[in-house]
Amino acid sequence: MSHRQASRTFVLRPVPPFRLDLTVWALRRRRRNLMDRWDGTTYRRVVVVGGRPTELAVRQAGSSAAPRLSVTATPAPRTMLDRRHVRVTLERLLGLRIDLTGWYHLAEDDERLRPLAERFRGMKPPRFPTMFEAMINAFACQQLSLEVGLELLNRLAAIAGATFRTPQDIRYAFPTAQDAVRLTPAKYRAIGFSHQKVRALLSLARAITRGEVDLEVLGQGNDAAVQQRLLELRGVGRWTAEYVLLRGLGRFHVFPGDDVGAQKRLGRWLGRSRRMDYAGVQRATRRWSPYAGVVYFHLLLDGLSQSGALVSTRAPDDAQVAIG
Repeated sequence: MSHRQASRTFVLRPVPPFRLDLTVWALRRRRRNLMDRWDGTTYRRVVVVGGRPTELAVRQAGSSAAPRLSVTATPAPRTMLDRRHVRVTLERLLGLRIDLTGWYHLAEDDERLRPLAERFRGMKPPRFPTMFEAMINAFACQQLSLEVGLELLNRLAAIAGATFRTPQDIRYAFPTAQDAVRLTPAKYRAIGFSHQKVRALLSLARAITRGEVDLEVLGQGNDAAVQQRLLELRGVGRWTAEYVLLRGLGRFHVFPGDDVGAQKRLGRWLGRSRRMDYAGVQRATRRWSPYAGVVYFHLLLDGLSQSGALVSTRAPDDAQVAIG
């Protein structure tokens, strides 16, 4: 797909407060994420709209308190249904309709939460645009560092995802289940997926394409029902199920207690000298119900800030926020 096509630009108005920069970092997690691109001012992602690879470019205008997003879709969506697809995708990816008033009230009355909430005010909890993408992200990152997991996802997109060409490079959409089943197990192993990850990924993709599993419908149940159904799928354990509840379904009261990185960040933030286990995470985060998952994302940003990843992040005009 060439970039030399007519574009369409429109405006979205997120529920305030909103900061695109912080929300994008909570979504992309590391610099080495080729699906979610950020250059300091513009977020870009390629999605398939109406059967065509389409690049969405998003910039924030206005303040955190009165946010306005300028969105350019290339090529321009052809139908009302395509335009709705773009809008819904961005609402999920960037949490545009989420109202965190209750979170800010909770943080205001909590001496530990207050500085964290103020520092990253405007970050909205992001979601993957589809449950399939959430599941494959989880499979790729199981028992690996986030850096290695993201590299596997980048390689997968490059050999299976729809392509969008620019004069500078080729950009990729995240593969669909239909894309995934076209690859042989050998091709997955050639880009670094283990035998077990390949079996889990292909088992899920084949079940979806045969109509045996509908992840979007599955996600309509309550937490216990969804988690039980997810655990019945090949390759899914407790961490994967909770990760998908949070990042795939937007259940922002869920803090994935088996997430080793999150355990470390939480323990360090709480001043614990010993590593926290699952039960310890659940006990510590219970007091912040129903916003434990929001704490998870704030601690992710805190870790990125400490690593220097957020040095180039700029606050909108009205946000007096220090992040470096």
